[in-house]
Amino acid sequence: MSLAGSPPPATLAWLVWGLGAALYLIAFYQRVAPAVLVQELTREFALSGAALGNLSAFYFYSYVAVQIPTGLIADRWGPRRLLTVGASLTAAGTLLFALAPTPWVANAGRMVIGAAAGVAFVAMLKLASHWMPARRFAMASGMALFIGVVGATLAGAPLRLAADAVGWRVVMGVSALVTALVAIAIWLVVRDDPAERGYTSYFPHDPGGSTGQSVWADLRAVLAYRNAWLLYVIPGGISCIALMFGGLWGVPFLTLHYGFSTPQAALVMSLLLVFWSAASIACGPLSQKLGSRKVPYIAGVVASMILWALIVWVPGWSQPVLIALIVAVGITSSVFVLGFAFAKESVPPRYAGTVSGIANMGVMTGGMVMQPLVGWMLDRNWSGALTAGGARFYELGAFQQAFSLVFLWGAISLTLLALTQETHCRQRLR
Repeated sequence: MSLAGSPPPATLAWLVWGLGAALYLIAFYQRVAPAVLVQELTREFALSGAALGNLSAFYFYSYVAVQIPTGLIADRWGPRRLLTVGASLTAAGTLLFALAPTPWVANAGRMVIGAAAGVAFVAMLKLASHWMPARRFAMASGMALFIGVVGATLAGAPLRLAADAVGWRVVMGVSALVTALVAIAIWLVVRDDPAERGYTSYFPHDPGGSTGQSVWADLRAVLAYRNAWLLYVIPGGISCIALMFGGLWGVPFLTLHYGFSTPQAALVMSLLLVFWSAASIACGPLSQKLGSRKVPYIAGVVASMILWALIVWVPGWSQPVLIALIVAVGITSSVFVLGFAFAKESVPPRYAGTVSGIANMGVMTGGMVMQPLVGWMLDRNWSGALTAGGARFYELGAFQQAFSLVFLWGAISLTLLALTQETHCRQRLR
């Protein structure tokens, strides 16, 4: 029976997308792995605290740097080849890290991992635009975040147990092997478009076709659409809550001022990230039902700022109430994921990869900017007091001033959201 004219089966579509998601899971796993291997890395490479932080940060530097180039390449080269090369280089970088004799080689391995694994998210969105109906795109974006958090979870207790059992270098070597197998599976199974398997594509017909322009001309063309650059700036004002608070400063805030132990505080931050990612799955279908990207996005930002104000400016919450507020802000701030569908729908289909890279770069910029900025503000307001363990003790007022930086970016996000052009969940063709 001929398959021409029929859409791809859902199982095949999700398998193709899922192999791209496998690399995204690996990307999250690699992003947080050094936090679990602090003792081993410090001991083997004789690292200072600053050097250890730099070793971890090399991943982020290259990851963010490749987002826009990844989008441009995905539009021109296709996600299959991009994901295959990305997974292969991630495996090579992981092996380099596992065998590193010096900190410089370890840094190089981390940089390769960040740049290579950084292609996963944009390539996944590109696959979703071809293999899935448009109404599924926002849900696929939310599912991607959830899968990423699963990867981060694997880099927690499971990685710690494995490293204790066989050593961190063996674990990283096995991780390299698994990533190489993912690269092979991507090449064998994934195709850029269902038409390559004899099915009808969900990718909308683009009257403009291929531009034949340089990549820089394409980038300028994308940024000529107002929503494209607005949706670069907007998401950082809300994603930074999870990436800054959940990823770094939440634990000291809870331990210093609310009586949590470090393991308890880390568990609360895990809850924040889990609910943040799980809620993002529901954002797409809800937005689709409302026929709007803009309205739920604005509502989520407003709700997040109110909840954040309660956490920051109202002291003395009981631990259960504070946990509930933190979970709630994770749920409401998950609306940032709508930015990916919003951005894709705001430009012609031929620019889908490029605009997704711009949007993802904006999300990650929130954490990159706010984490050190909050630390700088805390240091400016440090009284000189130390904890019993010799670490700096920051007063509650210092945290309040530092965390208030989020409101500034939140206000900018709301202002720019008001200036966006609503897509009503429909793809722009010109």
